[in-house]
Amino acid sequence: MATWLVGLHNIECAIQFINDLKDRLSNRVQLTTDGYKVYVDVIDNSFGSDVDYPVLNKIYGKEIEQEKRYSPAKYLRAEKQIKQDNPDVKLISTSYVERQNLTMRMSMRRFTHLTNGFSKKVENLEYAVALHFMHYNFVRPHKTLANPYPRTPAMASGISNHIWTVEEVIKLTD
Repeated sequence: MATWLVGLHNIECAIQFINDLKDRLSNRVQLTTDGYKVYVDVIDNSFGSDVDYPVLNKIYGKEIEQEKRYSPAKYLRAEKQIKQDNPDVKLISTSYVERQNLTMRMSMRRFTHLTNGFSKKVENLEYAVALHFMHYNFVRPHKTLANPYPRTPAMASGISNHIWTVEEVIKLTD
């Protein structure tokens, strides 16, 4: 995960998030977003023509009334729209970020529905998210990256040369 942001689902946070993402990338990328319309202008303003940008809109059916609270609407199809330049159609996907979001929700109780494990202060939520991503990327070896030896995402991307200990992460807070 190149960046993350704890914030509202609004244009100000979208601008902050996309600008931070742009600042962390050194190469031209293909960036796929969902149908949230705010992203189209924000990505254009931040990246200019230096991005291949498609949108993946997922279309859902009507919700069933008696199951409205707990069951999602039935997935019907996905529509791909090219917004900028020449993205590789085979790579248009939001699956990576959606999988990351699921992993975060399953790893941190404060992101599960109907929970009493919520953060009372936004700062505490930000610390919890930072700790999650630090552990996920630097401390936890991933089986899919274990070739030829156990590795973390930070090791696989060349950011780190070893699996971090929890003690090393704690030392960063000093």
